[in-house]
Amino acid sequence: MRKDPLAAPVVKWVGGKRQLLDDLAPLFPKRVSSYCEPFFGGGAVLFHLQPRIAQVNDINSELIQMYEVIRDHVEELILALGEHPNEKDHFYQVRDWDRNKEQYKKLSKIQKAARVIYLNKTCYNGLFRVNNAGEFNTPFGHYKNPNIVNAPTLRAVSAYFQRAEITFSSTDYAKVLAGVTRGTFVYLDPPYDPVSDTANFTGYAKGGFDRSEQIRLRECCDELNRRRIRFMLSNSATDFILDQYSAYHITMVKAKRAINSNAAKRGQVDEVVVRNYE
Repeated sequence: MRKDPLAAPVVKWVGGKRQLLDDLAPLFPKRVSSYCEPFFGGGAVLFHLQPRIAQVNDINSELIQMYEVIRDHVEELILALGEHPNEKDHFYQVRDWDRNKEQYKKLSKIQKAARVIYLNKTCYNGLFRVNNAGEFNTPFGHYKNPNIVNAPTLRAVSAYFQRAEITFSSTDYAKVLAGVTRGTFVYLDPPYDPVSDTANFTGYAKGGFDRSEQIRLRECCDELNRRRIRFMLSNSATDFILDQYSAYHITMVKAKRAINSNAAKRGQVDEVVVRNYE
């Protein structure tokens, strides 16, 4: 399929790969027709590759519902986004919608999808974070002119979703990987192993992602390799991760740290790109 350059991430995401595409692109397989991404987030790699067939998964069910609404109801979504002003009081009112579970259930999928995008575009640093109850808890960002209604991108993403064969799911990554078939390229962008005790960020969904999960994921990668399914994985360049994937090809890349509360500490950090193919 011909790629549409306007089909690009519609939300900002912690660890999003848009900034690293120039480094990652030479490492992708030459041809990707069938693709799987179990930790989808902002989806920069999918929109870069724009494969004809894809399995898209994220444990954050509201995020996946947002993508389904973009596919099925993009014009209604654009209208709903236009109803949200960049105002502090309105932000906190919308952020609190999910505090009343019964009322929140009554909202339409379009209203919920618009809420995700609106909060993402207007919250502090685009940091999608939830508390232990699964409630969005990032503060207002105080941006002068956030691009809340990016209609051209939303329409381009919707068009790509409609012309490709995209399967959406919100389940455990291991279940997704178990169903991957030969010939599919898998890209894995899990929550990163923290480089320090204060760098740990796993708040994009309830539960978190500790080192036992990192080990379970590496075991899933071993199984993909045994089944001769090509995979690429991104993670932080900690000794733990380097040891876990020592049997595979490892490439070091530089990424900009963007979520430190101290702007002076948002420098470049090493990340690893792991592959089981040349």
